[in-house]
Amino acid sequence: MKLMAKTSYALALACCLIAPALAPAAAFAAAKGKVLFVASNVLNMGDPEQHDARNNLWEYAPPFHIFVMHGYDVDFVSPQGGRIEFTMDPLGISSYAIKYENFLGKAGNTLKPSQIDAAQYQAVYVGGGYGTLFDVASNEALMSLIGSVYEQGGVVGGCGHGPGGFANAKLKNGGYMVNGKRVAGFPNSTEHSKSWARQGSLLPFLVEDQLRKNGAQAENKETLADKHTVIVDQRIVSTMFLPSAALVAEEMVRLLERRDP
Repeated sequence: MKLMAKTSYALALACCLIAPALAPAAAFAAAKGKVLFVASNVLNMGDPEQHDARNNLWEYAPPFHIFVMHGYDVDFVSPQGGRIEFTMDPLGISSYAIKYENFLGKAGNTLKPSQIDAAQYQAVYVGGGYGTLFDVASNEALMSLIGSVYEQGGVVGGCGHGPGGFANAKLKNGGYMVNGKRVAGFPNSTEHSKSWARQGSLLPFLVEDQLRKNGAQAENKETLADKHTVIVDQRIVSTMFLPSAALVAEEMVRLLERRDP
């Protein structure tokens, strides 16, 4: 069944403001399960000007907080393991996750794909920042890992450029996980209009193009009435817009808690 959760920027901010007050109670509860956050080791796009390609803090810390608040244990994995870097200043919910929930402790010691057992995880989340397009999307071990979590009944989510990081995830039959599903992600039109990646010319691929290439129905501001919309299709949850990152995590939690024991 296909569902679409539409929300506003105000609601996203409300989640960010209200959720921290609820977190301490969950911190003492036994973990409900494990969620894997996939992030990039890349710092720049490899061009002479070294355009930034790190992970976007605001697309990782708020979802991290949401999962922790709901009682889930979160691990980080990156292609090379070890420390990962972020753009954006730590504000609001991001500051809370850093100060009280050991966000940087986890992000500073990411696991390698070879250290991950997919059977231990109920969900995978891939945030934005350009880095995932450069090293996550082309990492066969990670693409197989994400596909495995999905095939065992898990939930996969992403925000912004993050869906480009799982666009190449494959199932055991060799097909793409996103094939036949509605998936929201960063739009070509915005990429072409911004200097962040020199109008997209520095990127290995554009998110919208890659989703379509692999059989997804790509959704973004060109197709959605509200660019803050969170798309839920089967067990893939996605959004094109940074402020909705926490809402992606909330929808993922809803799916996880609807599953049969």
